Amino acid sequence: MTAEERTDDDADPPLATDVVLVSFGELGTKSSEVRGKMTDRLRDNVAALLADRGVEATVERTWARLVVHTPDPEWAARIAADAMGVVWARPAVGGPADHDAIGDTLAGLARDAPPVDTYAVRARRVGDDDAHDFSSRDLEREGGRIVGAVTDASVDLDDPDRTYHVEVRGDRAHVAAESVAGPGGLPVGTQAPLVALVSGGHDSPVAAYEAMRRGAPIRPVYVDLGAYGGPDHEARAAATVDRLASYVPNVDCRLRIVPGGDVVDRLVTEVGETRMLSWRRALLRIGEVVAERTDAAGVVTGEAIGQKSSQTVRNLAVTDAAVDCPVHRPLLTRDKADIVEQARAIGTDEDSSIPAGCERLAPSTPATGTTLDAVEAAEPDDLLDRAAAAVDDLWIADG
Repeated sequence: MTAEERTDDDADPPLATDVVLVSFGELGTKSSEVRGKMTDRLRDNVAALLADRGVEATVERTWARLVVHTPDPEWAARIAADAMGVVWARPAVGGPADHDAIGDTLAGLARDAPPVDTYAVRARRVGDDDAHDFSSRDLEREGGRIVGAVTDASVDLDDPDRTYHVEVRGDRAHVAAESVAGPGGLPVGTQAPLVALVSGGHDSPVAAYEAMRRGAPIRPVYVDLGAYGGPDHEARAAATVDRLASYVPNVDCRLRIVPGGDVVDRLVTEVGETRMLSWRRALLRIGEVVAERTDAAGVVTGEAIGQKSSQTVRNLAVTDAAVDCPVHRPLLTRDKADIVEQARAIGTDEDSSIPAGCERLAPSTPATGTTLDAVEAAEPDDLLDRAAAAVDDLWIADG
């Protein structure tokens, strides 16, 4: 029976999606061995994320996709799409790679879905041409006709309100009426760890997230400013780290807190316009020592060129001279508005907006362009040693 011949009495019960297809994009460009290891890691990360958020599921790894089996595919797809390395997640109906069966599934999904004005059908058929008697183009053409017959929507291939996806691999087909975008990148745990210096502002949590998105677990470090910070400053750093940790429940993302009040007091008393540069140098030295003690491969900061006086190109070179380890700045060329928008998207913006009062640390006329010799001459000779020693008193927020 064709879609046009159906009557209300013939209507099938609503279709229920039974799996979630998860695409992992960039992993597909790796060698077979690396791809297998990274896909295993992604499977474990997705499974941990689902379990942490209370979703019953098993995650199957295939060569081209992860397949999540769960009683709640729609909700599971939204959770899976939070995992770094995921390009998209789709709650889908699985079935045989049969032309008529695919058409029936498309008709059922289109009939059950909330109405829209426009739609498109996108199909991907993978495998031996002799294995199927239809092409991807055939599926799109016939699928578009079927959807149009059971809905009042019209085709729009450029900007549809809804896109139906058909994917055929071997003897199985999956049909989906929605797709949840993921962050892309690489699974967390496929790169070496990095120490992330977090202040609780908008920038540092986004920089940490970007490092995670490229596969690096983070060791978050907050340096207590003493009288120039306070509970509100520490609280917002802890809150943003909690949010970051929610994306990787199977990774140790606990906040490390280092007391820096004595270093701050010394800088405020003895250093003038180059104070913030010396403070940044002290922070990097703290990050480097934590990296050495936790087997991390470098330090991540939220700095962007020219955003603050300490972040001019020359000043960044001056601060980097304080350490030997790599300093990674994922936001180096990003605009502030773009960073804040991403903070909203990942859920760290509200906590980052809590007033903290640490602006008192900055001098009234900070240096915007200076030399390493001038900064070193102005700062206490033992500044970096004091910063390194402060790590001896590090404590873990929930420990």
